[in-house]
Amino acid sequence: MLPEASAPAAPAAPASAVGLLLAQVLGVLIAARACGLAMRPLGQPQVVGEMLAGILLGPSLFGLLAPGASAWLFPPVSLPVLSAISQLGMVLYMFLVGLDLDPRTLRQRGLAALLISHVSIVVPFALGIGLSLALFGRFAPPGLAFTPFALFLGAALSVTAFPVLARILAERGLQRTPLGGLALSAAAVDDVTAWTMLAAITIVVRTAGTEGVPFATLLGLALFVGVGWLARRPLQRATSAALESRGGMTHGLLAALVGLALAGSCVTEALGLHALFGAFFAGLLLASDRRLAQAARDRLEAPLVVVLVPLYFAFTGLRTRLDLMEDLEAWLLAGVVVAVAVIGKLGGSAVAAWVSGVSGREATALGVLMNTRGLMELVILNVGLDLGVVSPTLFSILVLMAFVTTLMTNPLLSALGVGTSPDAVQKE
Repeated sequence: MLPEASAPAAPAAPASAVGLLLAQVLGVLIAARACGLAMRPLGQPQVVGEMLAGILLGPSLFGLLAPGASAWLFPPVSLPVLSAISQLGMVLYMFLVGLDLDPRTLRQRGLAALLISHVSIVVPFALGIGLSLALFGRFAPPGLAFTPFALFLGAALSVTAFPVLARILAERGLQRTPLGGLALSAAAVDDVTAWTMLAAITIVVRTAGTEGVPFATLLGLALFVGVGWLARRPLQRATSAALESRGGMTHGLLAALVGLALAGSCVTEALGLHALFGAFFAGLLLASDRRLAQAARDRLEAPLVVVLVPLYFAFTGLRTRLDLMEDLEAWLLAGVVVAVAVIGKLGGSAVAAWVSGVSGREATALGVLMNTRGLMELVILNVGLDLGVVSPTLFSILVLMAFVTTLMTNPLLSALGVGTSPDAVQKE
């Protein structure tokens, strides 16, 4: 039997797994900072450049233009390690996101924030379910039922990126204005609602084909939430006392916070949910202590934002296959997805804000802010791809939607004359 013709040999990979990982981190770091710098003259935040860098490092560009170098730097055998490290970073990042949601901000804004948030969830969710009727036949993974596909697409169109929104508000000097406070309050409720919806969808998907949701899963989830809620006051008193007695964040207290995030992640992962749910919930339990949130952010945010979050963008980019969108119809469908996402989120939020008494220009600006998806959208999309709810092609379309809706935020705010110009972008 004649030997099969072999493909052209790729450049030799680094001699060790550690060497390969270091090369990957270095490559991602250089690409993220370069793209971030390139986006600054356009008035875009660093996170937009990092999202772009992730896409460019994947098969959509780097793998297309330099397949040998791409295979050398990101061989398939190395991706589980890259995924695990980026997931660890996201566990800690989601803990900080939960910790940053200030309940007092929501109480101050009251019914207006609740109305805007819920309308900004319901409208795009309903439009997403309607859109799923057109996309299911072509983009649903084989064997997937319509219901989880439709529910996930609705949830994917409903999310707002709370951390990116907070950064944009700070850059434009809006964080202490009534508009900024209302946007943050509505986005905070959005985050909690969207993650609750996604947790429910995850249970539906993972129990599809069985006779209902396993009792052990529901019982375990109820115990986790109940015990956490009952323990929140003692936890808050203990962490506040430790912060006060030591005059700031100590290594011991930081280790306890990281341990809490990891413990929550372990529980939800064991229950069949995603690890990120547990980390987010653990952060929510301590969210009322602003000093603790600031101290934890001061210690954890820099290494997460500079190194680990860009790794997550890169891992997402490696899963994004714009080359799969081979025909005009696929690109037209991508345009429809972006349009539906913008109409649902921006339009729904703006109308709800206007009904709540916000002026027309500021209501539109609030809709623009709520339309920012950023990193939170990519987290949800990766969960969906891991669950097998979206195909690689639809995943790529939705990643493109997340990038476009985040990219358009600052230009639209400038066109509306809201806030200061971010041309001298934040210190990075």
